[in-house]
Amino acid sequence: MSLLKAALRENHFVCVMEFVPKPSAERFAAMEAIMARGQLCGWPMTVAIGDRVGSPLDMSPLDALASFNTPLPALPHFSGKDRERHHLLAQLQRMDAAGLDQLLLLTGDRLPGHQPGERPVRYLESVAALLIARQACPNWLLGAALNPFKYHEEEGGAQYFKAEKKLAAGADFLTLQLGFDASKHQEAMHWMQRQAAPKPMLACLMSLTQGRAVMLEQVAGVTVTASMRNLLEAESKVSKAFALARSVDRLALQIIGVKLMGYAGVHLSGIHELKQLLALEARLEHWQAEIHSLEHWAPAWADSWQMPGLPIVAFHPPQGNWRQGESVVIASAKERARYHLLHGVHSLLFSRANWLSKAFGWAVRQPLWASPRGARVLHGLERAVKRPLTGCDTCGRCRLEDTLYTCPETCPKGLANGPCGGTTLNRCEFGDRECIHSVKYRTAKAVRQTAVLTERLIPCIEVETRHRSSWPQWFEAQPPRQLSPQPAPRTQPES
Repeated sequence: MSLLKAALRENHFVCVMEFVPKPSAERFAAMEAIMARGQLCGWPMTVAIGDRVGSPLDMSPLDALASFNTPLPALPHFSGKDRERHHLLAQLQRMDAAGLDQLLLLTGDRLPGHQPGERPVRYLESVAALLIARQACPNWLLGAALNPFKYHEEEGGAQYFKAEKKLAAGADFLTLQLGFDASKHQEAMHWMQRQAAPKPMLACLMSLTQGRAVMLEQVAGVTVTASMRNLLEAESKVSKAFALARSVDRLALQIIGVKLMGYAGVHLSGIHELKQLLALEARLEHWQAEIHSLEHWAPAWADSWQMPGLPIVAFHPPQGNWRQGESVVIASAKERARYHLLHGVHSLLFSRANWLSKAFGWAVRQPLWASPRGARVLHGLERAVKRPLTGCDTCGRCRLEDTLYTCPETCPKGLANGPCGGTTLNRCEFGDRECIHSVKYRTAKAVRQTAVLTERLIPCIEVETRHRSSWPQWFEAQPPRQLSPQPAPRTQPES
């Protein structure tokens, strides 16, 4: 049994050290020196190896793992950006041959150079990847991500809805995205404790300095507010050593805080040298002797974010401070009308139950459309009808019924099961639009269909089906699907 699996199973707090592979012998040697200690304050350590963090040309996690001089307990990542099913299956096969049986599955942030409207880039999203991996490797330890650091209802609610799907798809644990808002760490833990079968969670943490705050402005989905930056700047003006000591102290406090909240461990980012680990351990030992409850921890955490003459630090942006359980947004009249119109059309033509749907199904399954020329004509017809209405890109297996008639192909990443972690106040990571999953959330809430966003696990689109009509496939050997009455309404939109 792997170190991580044993720690999670036996409820031992665990430290996962993040390693982003670079072609540098010094970088590998430094991580080996860190991992040689084997523990941090008595907590077992394993290493997580990032995938495609900077570029698709980065060293793969498995190549990186093979490059260490000594074998290390490792949690490889798999990033779905610009990947298909066969890429994941190839990595699973290679891992199995190497005796590895644990994997963190991520959709991945924006592929460098990917611009909407140019060459389509599709991302194997984490829900679909979990379904594939769980089927191929039923006994592996599989993890996925959750970003609770969202401050508008739509993006926050949609995050938790998708997290429910990840658990249903087979995730054994969740790793949070990097964040500093302790109230959101508690929020995520309370959400998990309410699940039918709660799973362990790891908190991704980093010591935050002024330089790192500047760097994180380029990382989608990470919130560093103006008041946080002002404090970091004031610390750096005292001295570099003072600012560094304060950042390490805060990291130690944050680790103690999430441990007290019930997190199974931490995913530590930004520790590249043994001296950094030792400095952190010294502060951890200090605070562990002082703090034994969240009641004692909270004022120490607040004090670590204060300096004379500066206002109280806010961890949420001024434009929003949504908390799970709050339900205030409503869909616009246009959004509601659009749903009801498309749902009505779908019920008439695609229920596979009424006479019109049966006649349409018979028509599109005629041998004429199976010929190359006929297939092109039918594809063109479907695209011409659906693209103006939904943004359809004719993926070959229509998922509109499962996405409340918001086409996944209008997401720059092509995500069907829910949002990525990169949204900011409902804005897409690409910055050119509102996240389609925020629109979908509002619509689902308005028409009492939020169960659709948690219960329907949508598999990936196979590359060979793209750019062909979905109509014949829809009617082939499938039983009628009940379109009404609609699923039972959910009274709580958050989960």
